[in-house]
Amino acid sequence: MRQPTLFIPHGGGPCFFMAWDPPDAWNRHRAFLERLPATLPEQPRALLVISAHWEAPQFTVQKNAAPLLLYDYHGFPPHTYQLTWPAPGSPELAVRVAGLLSAAGLPCAFDTQRGFDHGVFVPLKVAFPEADIPCVQLSLRADLDPAAHLATGRALAPLRDEGVLIIGSGNTYHNMGVMMHALRGDVTDIHGREFDAWLTETVTHPDAAERARRLSDWFRAPGARDAAPREEHLIPLLVAAGAAGTDSGVKCFEDRVMGAVESAFRFG
Repeated sequence: MRQPTLFIPHGGGPCFFMAWDPPDAWNRHRAFLERLPATLPEQPRALLVISAHWEAPQFTVQKNAAPLLLYDYHGFPPHTYQLTWPAPGSPELAVRVAGLLSAAGLPCAFDTQRGFDHGVFVPLKVAFPEADIPCVQLSLRADLDPAAHLATGRALAPLRDEGVLIIGSGNTYHNMGVMMHALRGDVTDIHGREFDAWLTETVTHPDAAERARRLSDWFRAPGARDAAPREEHLIPLLVAAGAAGTDSGVKCFEDRVMGAVESAFRFG
């Protein structure tokens, strides 16, 4: 059965595995991730994840049969550097991904050493705790060009009919300076509401061509640069939207945490 494509907010660092104040800060987000597998048409054959935390000069796909974890966060409790999520890789899927991208005129390299960064293992340890589904990570291209990432999604769309769940992992609001002020209580407004409203209207637009046009010009949207001073956390959404084809998008989750609004979207 055809899998949907998803964009999920992956939270902040190892947020689901440590104490916070208030204690329930990430509970709604955790519950959304825990429910995610039950919303799929069947268990995926494999996961292909595009995380905000891997950029490369050209698209690069992880070709590693047993990826380790990259604890690419700083200043968190010691136990969060002992987390495990031993999902296998899939060199076969990596070759398929590279072939699809190359056929679309998007050169793709392989990386045989890189492990899963926290944009992958932190949310997926909650969603797929058994770690029994092969998982492959695909990088962003370092220029973060919207059109190229939409095109990458379009090239990867056939994987959906091959049982592969394509997941973009980032955050719809990622202005860490503002969020840290909110965490300290310096600001109380919920930031990103204007951009989130625009993004929701865009993703749910019934015309896929218009959706792509708007996403290509995302930086012109109201509040765009407040929500994404640098866009690496937003660009995974464009890959998921490109892979959607003509499937409509829906907002499947919204939360407010650390003073900001964060949303998840599903296509198909």
